Formats: sequence, structure tokens, C-alpha cells
Amino acid sequence: MNLDDEKLLLSEVKSGLHREKYLVYARKSTDDTENQKNSIKYQKAEALREAARAHLPVAALTLSGFCTDGMVSERHSAFKESVHVDFGDDGAVQYRVERPKFHRLMEFLSKRYFKGVIVLCWDRFSRNKADEVIIRKLMKAGIDIRFVRTQYDRGSAGELHMDIDGMFSEHHSRVTREKVTDTMRAKRAEGVCTHRANVGYLNQGRMEWKPLDPERAPVVRRLFELAATTDWSLADLARWAIGQGFTMPPTRRKRTDAERLADDELDEQIDREKICRPPTANNIHYILTSPFYTGKVRGNDGTWVRSTSHDALIGEELFGRVQARLTQRRTSLRYPKMLDHPFRGLARCRCGRVYTPYEQKGAVYYGSRCARDCINPRKSINFGMIDGWFASFVQNLWLTDAQIAEFEASAETEIARDTARRATHVDDAERRKKTLREDLGYLADNKVTLLRTGAYTAEALAAEEARLVHALSIAEVGPEESAGELRQVVARGLTLSELVKSVANVYEFSKPVVKDLLVRPIISELTVFDTTAKIQCKNAFGWLQAYSSQPSGLYWSPSELLAHQGDLEVAVLALTEALGAHVP
Repeated sequence: MNLDDEKLLLSEVKSGLHREKYLVYARKSTDDTENQKNSIKYQKAEALREAARAHLPVAALTLSGFCTDGMVSERHSAFKESVHVDFGDDGAVQYRVERPKFHRLMEFLSKRYFKGVIVLCWDRFSRNKADEVIIRKLMKAGIDIRFVRTQYDRGSAGELHMDIDGMFSEHHSRVTREKVTDTMRAKRAEGVCTHRANVGYLNQGRMEWKPLDPERAPVVRRLFELAATTDWSLADLARWAIGQGFTMPPTRRKRTDAERLADDELDEQIDREKICRPPTANNIHYILTSPFYTGKVRGNDGTWVRSTSHDALIGEELFGRVQARLTQRRTSLRYPKMLDHPFRGLARCRCGRVYTPYEQKGAVYYGSRCARDCINPRKSINFGMIDGWFASFVQNLWLTDAQIAEFEASAETEIARDTARRATHVDDAERRKKTLREDLGYLADNKVTLLRTGAYTAEALAAEEARLVHALSIAEVGPEESAGELRQVVARGLTLSELVKSVANVYEFSKPVVKDLLVRPIISELTVFDTTAKIQCKNAFGWLQAYSSQPSGLYWSPSELLAHQGDLEVAVLALTEALGAHVP
């Protein structure tokens, strides 16, 4: 099916062509392969029989990677669920659905592109609480979800019936997982190899015995001997092994994304025969550094223990000599100087991972190695995207003439109010200063006693003294000094706004390196999710960001800038230097 046909079918689905029809969902579990009802063919047959009995029309729809003739089938464990939860600012809660076809099916049903879906039974649909929540919400919204094996009544009895089925299906998966885990732990405790044996040994379907491979074992032994006695590199050893006719054990190629989403019947027709590939330098390195060849396996605590399922191919002494030679030859490749790409370290994914810059075909891109459970689909962004976000942010960060007038008027109002308050409360201010001095004197005279009795720790006592000293310094400030300090910090803030305006004017025409210099004093972090970005500016620019997010309101009083005097000074100097580096 070509792309145009696919788009046409999707447009028909979205137009409501199948709104009165059903889909069939079948899932083959990866944790219970022996169960008959796990057969995709069996589930489809039962679902179609139910559709015929209840006169439910099944949509004749085929979408690549989703469904064939209205039947959706996938092979995934329904017990696994993502532990990562993302909380949005609008009250939304997001998490990753591990089954891609199930996710798309739920999306189509929620948009009412189909009337409902036919499933064999509850545990074919869900075995975890998170996916169960989605199913329940769709059922409450009126989506017709038919189960062949069970009919759930409307009302509390039906809800209880679903609760019980969901509980038992989840419990079944837990028990299966625990049995497998306990069995593997018991085998590892006995020194049994619970995984595929390394090259040089045969895998005959039994964990308890891994015999030597008569063809590959002699070559592997000779590789260790050569590595211990010659100066050959790993690449030289790989070429020698290939010359001896040595190959890695036969393996199938990895399935493509399309093959992973294909139906079971189609997947069986795909030719993925096992083939033997020649060894690479990495294969040789893995062989030479694995204690498996000395007759050991990893135990439950990760340490190597004596194996009861395979014999040693080489001795401990030879293995030690090889490790010593490899250590001598080991070199670390590091950049003598970090590549000078702009915006390095500024962009992060919502999972916390940094977008690292790299070059490809002369262009700069930023890639993130996100956590496995990260729901952000945007793993790579280009320079233009970050540049556009920064340009838009800076363009709206400075104050307009109306906002400047509003801010200055607010400052004068605060100054007048503070002057009047101080003038009418002179006595209160003197009493306040007297109390503060007495408290400081008490702490100084009784410091040893307070520490011995545990009334204060050393850190708490120092913090209390600092608080009292700061409060006294504020109380000592007279009305004229207070007004002058506030006017000075307001002027510094408005200077900062003018500098940001200058940055906005020259940013578009600057070179990438200069753009980096211009935004670093302003922006502390850019958080990316898909095609959206959230920018966090540094402390000195918080009041400007409040204005830019909602220009009609005064969200910072001028007096609040007093707490950021140092930040304002640093920001003004940094922006002045950055603008000096601008090349028109």
C-alpha cells in the first residue's frame, strides 16, 4: 500500500465512514506462550463468530502497521507498563502505553471513528491498571467493547465483575513473572548458565549443559593465545579468525518496525533465516574479556562464580595475561578541545536528559539519549528550532513604553507609602531596633550554653544571627536612604530591559556563536517536548518574563527587585559584554 492510499483510507476513517462498525482486537502474550487462547488465529475466529451471532458489522479496513480487514493483532505483554508519569500544567497526566497498536486503537475509539471493538476476554485486552483505566473510561463514554467470553452487566454488579476479572488477569501475570524470576535465581545460585552460551559453546536447548563447539572452540582458544603473546590489534585478530573460516553463531536479523507490527500470519511468511556473520573487532574484544571461557557464569549478585553447566576453555593464568595485555594497549579517545557548537547544554528533554549538539552534513543538530520510559517523541532537534524559540522569547522580554511608565509609577507609589509609614511609626521602629539588638546580645552572651543544651545547632545559631543582623540593617535605613536605594534598583532594572531590547534587535542578524553569547546571560534552560518548548530565564529576568507572559498586569512590585540587586548588576554587565561581541 503506497502513501497516497494510506492517507485516503485515514481520511475516510476520520470522516466517519466506519462510525457504525467494529474492529477486532487479538493479542498474543509473550509471557504465556503455551496457552491455547493465546493463539491469534483462535482469537480472531472466536471474535468473528461473535460478530456474526450478534450481527455486529466488522469494518473492512486495512491499514499497514495497524489492522488487516478490520482485525488488529499484536504480540506484546499486557502486564508491562511504563513507570514514568508526566504531569502537565493544565491538569493533564500522561504516561506511555507500551503496546503501539492498542494505543492507536484507543485513540480511534476515543474519537468515535468506530462504534466499538470485539475482544476474546479481559486478559487479552489488559493486564495492568494503567491500560485498564483507559478501557473503563471509554466504556463509560459509551464505546461498545464486546467480550466474547463474558458479558458485563450495567451497574455495580458488572463493575464488580470487571474488577474481579482485571484483578485475576493481573495476578496471573504476576505469578508467571515470579515463577520465572524465582526459577532463574535458583538456577544461577546453582552455577547454571541461564542465557545463551558464548561463541565456542553449543546451545542445545538445555541450561544445564553447554558443550564445547568442536569447530569454533579451538579457534577461540587460539585467539586467547595470540592475544597474550603477540602485538596484534583486535582488528588483526578478527582478520586472522576470518582467514581460519571462523564465524559467529547463526542469528536472525532484527525485525524492522513494519515486521514488528505485522500480523502473525504475515510474520511467518517473512524470510528471516539464521545466518553466520564474520567476527568484528568488537566481537573479538567481547570474547577476550569474558570470564565465561574460564568456566564461570554470573551469579545473582553479579559476581562470577564457578559454572556447573559448562567446562573451562582456557585457564585462569592465560586469561589474566590477556587482560594485562589489553590494559596496556587501552587508550582513551577524548576531544582535546570541546567542539564549539552554540547553545550547548541549554536544551533539555522533559525527562531531564540534555540535548547534545552534533554535526551532520554540515548542519548542527541536537540529540537526546532519553530514558527508556520518556514519552517525548522528539529525540532530535535542529539548530533552527532552538534559534526560533530563543528569538521569539527575547522579542517579547523587554518592556514597552507603557509598561515602563506603569513600573515607574508603581515605584513612586511604593516610595511614598514607605516614607509615610516610616514617618508615622518612628517609635515602633526604635522599639524594633532595640529588640533586635537585645536578641543579638543574648545570642552572643549565651552562645556556649545554647549549643550545649541543644537549643541550637551551630548552623542554626549562625543562621539566626545572620537573620537578626539583616533585619537590623533594614530597620536602620532611613526614609531617604530607602527611597534612593529603590530608585537605583528600578533604574538598573529598566537598563536591563533596554539591553534585552537591543539583544532582540541584533539577534536575528548575528552569527550562531554570537547568538549563543547573547542568550546565555538571559536563559538558564530550555525544556523541549515534541514541538513545544518551555524557557526558564535567570533570576534577574524573572520580572521581565512575568510581564511578557501577561503584559497587562504588574506581577512584580518594584521593591521585590531589591532582593535581586546582585543578579541585576551581573546581568547588566554580561549583556553589555555580549552586545559588544556582536558583529553586524
